[in-house]
Amino acid sequence: MDEKEVILTQEGYDRIEKELEFLRTEKRAEIAERIKIALGFGDLSENSEYDEAKNAQAENEAKIAELENKVRYAKIIDEKDIDTKTVQIGNTVTLHDIEFDEDVEYTIVGSTEVDLTQNRISNESPIGKALLGAKKGATIEVEAPAGIIKYTIKSIKK
Repeated sequence: MDEKEVILTQEGYDRIEKELEFLRTEKRAEIAERIKIALGFGDLSENSEYDEAKNAQAENEAKIAELENKVRYAKIIDEKDIDTKTVQIGNTVTLHDIEFDEDVEYTIVGSTEVDLTQNRISNESPIGKALLGAKKGATIEVEAPAGIIKYTIKSIKK
């Protein structure tokens, strides 16, 4: 099976590496201790602490595998390769919503780094797709569940 490239900023890559280290060391040790304590309770057939600890172990190992896969297929965006002539991953874009006459700012990131509370949107999202390759001053149309939304690109920053 061909794996999909995971586009990350250096910051996003470092965050994944840090989480992976935590899950491999501290989290594994914590779960192993929980299993050890639960084994001391005796009969495993009616031991909910043991079941919970084993489930936590399975979830942790699945998360580790997922993050290892992201690291394996990571393509790190080099800051030097990001320009501000056209919108690309890594840019912060200020848009003017024509209908509501208000400005909004988004940073375009790979799907792994999405954080809507920080206005970090995926290059694969409807707005992200519409923005990629567009220039300052361009008007883009985004198909949303509520209908077509029109934005004008006011600025493109690194």
